[in-house]
Amino acid sequence: MQIGANYIENGQCEFTVWAPLRQALTLEIVSPQTRSIAMTPQERGYWQVTLENISPQTQYWYRLDGETLRPDPASHYQPQGVHQPSQVIDHSHFAWEDSNWQGIPLSDYIAYELHVGTFTPAGTFDAVISRLPDLQELGINAIELMPVAQFPGSRNWGYDGVYPFAVQNSYGGPEGLKRLVNACHQQGIAVILDVVYNHFGPEGNYTRDFGPYFTDRYQTPWGSAMNFDDACSDGVRNFVIENALYWFREYHVDALRLDAIHAIYDFGAKHILAELAQRTQEFCQQQRRQVYLIAESDLNDVRVINPPEIGGYGIHAQWSDDFHHCLHTLLTGEQQGYYQDFGTCEQLAKAFQESFVYSWDYSPFRQRYHGSYAGDRPPTQFFVCSSNHDQVGNRMLGERLSHLVSFAGAKLAAASVLLSPYMPLLFMGEEYGESAPFLYFISHNDPDLVEAVREGRKREFAAFHSEGEPPDAASVETFQKCQLNWEKRHQGKHQVLLNWYRHLIQLRRQHPALQASDRRRTIASSDEEKKLVFLHRYHPSSAVFCIFNFNQQAVSYTFSDGIWKQKLNSEQSQWLGSGISILEKANQGDTISLPPQSVVMYEK
Repeated sequence: MQIGANYIENGQCEFTVWAPLRQALTLEIVSPQTRSIAMTPQERGYWQVTLENISPQTQYWYRLDGETLRPDPASHYQPQGVHQPSQVIDHSHFAWEDSNWQGIPLSDYIAYELHVGTFTPAGTFDAVISRLPDLQELGINAIELMPVAQFPGSRNWGYDGVYPFAVQNSYGGPEGLKRLVNACHQQGIAVILDVVYNHFGPEGNYTRDFGPYFTDRYQTPWGSAMNFDDACSDGVRNFVIENALYWFREYHVDALRLDAIHAIYDFGAKHILAELAQRTQEFCQQQRRQVYLIAESDLNDVRVINPPEIGGYGIHAQWSDDFHHCLHTLLTGEQQGYYQDFGTCEQLAKAFQESFVYSWDYSPFRQRYHGSYAGDRPPTQFFVCSSNHDQVGNRMLGERLSHLVSFAGAKLAAASVLLSPYMPLLFMGEEYGESAPFLYFISHNDPDLVEAVREGRKREFAAFHSEGEPPDAASVETFQKCQLNWEKRHQGKHQVLLNWYRHLIQLRRQHPALQASDRRRTIASSDEEKKLVFLHRYHPSSAVFCIFNFNQQAVSYTFSDGIWKQKLNSEQSQWLGSGISILEKANQGDTISLPPQSVVMYEK
């Protein structure tokens, strides 16, 4: 069932809403002229009415049982925010110019995560367009937008959205997002959209007034779980599936990043993710266009990405948190929270080899066994990163990795991600060592809710009070501190780091062995005493051998086979390294000295 206000043509619009527990629904047109129309009940709790003489700018409410006025849960636009009427949108009139866009295979993605509000001073979709040439020059071919579904106010990470179909008004609304996607496709860049199907935000969340969107059977860190397996759950499942298809169909989005699927609970015979994957595949066949689903999950469960024929959900890819945690702990030495489960070179080698470090191994942090074996899944089903919005923004002071490690460490982190067999993900600004933090920020209108957020942040970081109070999430200044300083990318070390990233991306694209995505052609190992990680990647025509030195001291390595020619060296003066000479050609038995936190790659 297609829900929301679906504008057909010539002033005709079909309004459909799911409200299974209501006895009567009235559509209240409030602009440009007022009208009240009783809606007709349909099967399984849907209400519907089709009207003539409706303009695309028409604003409306739903009146529930003759009393309460509420916006449309499937509203396509909330021009005045989360508490005001919904607006009809005519999606057919936008002049798309991407008919020649064939998309990019997921295995070729080099993704760049960004927050629309802080990516530019203007904080709009149109302002992002002006930066696309810079990303294209870097080598980025896919941008991942943090959630853009309507949230309260104008400052928010996006995970407090309450209208999953409505594009944030302060970012530029539906037209702005379409212009951005259109421009991306014209410049050869795919668009990944972050969507949240595990919870709704607290302010403006009126969906409970319509029906059982939530269940008390399960709890998420953000409140009641979405109802995917309890009574009347078919309406909730339809809501989510229609939302996913809506982004693909009306906004030409190429992929969806599914937020925190470990907080999506469904013990029915067909998991909602499996049904979503099935419906997405049907869409691909009908449209003759490939789109993708990418899961964020800390379950380390290959059922998420396994194909349906062997009992999996059929999601195309997922993030690998283990890779990030290994890399972060080796570079920073941090051991608090879940980082206590990581910190060895052997673990990073396992992440290079198998994706998951915990594959039914005992986790001290969780105090239980965790994960499943992923070494038989293609590397192209995993995204890896050295930082993302969560890993930066959930720190009390929002410090980026470049704040926590040396310049050499930043180069080492970049090489670890971009020379891996997985799809790389960069977080906005990391490519030039952005100095601005990425903090948690909100602009809720409810003063009690704002105070609850403040107190919650203080409790969360109680152990860090010696470092001061957490920044006020509701402050405009907190938000403004997070805006990128684009001018730095052309200055000093920032420019060198940018060139380093660009060079790594070029190597990744051009070298046959770095393009290979077969597990059998990747071999990783380590030397724990010297803090070295070794990565061999093979292709029938060539091979590369990467040595990552995570030691704070210089260490030696002796080649055991072959004749190797140096292809990459982070210590060269052009990368502001030590300038220490490392053998350009290495034969069996030759020994090289590796400076602290350095990386070198050889080929044969």
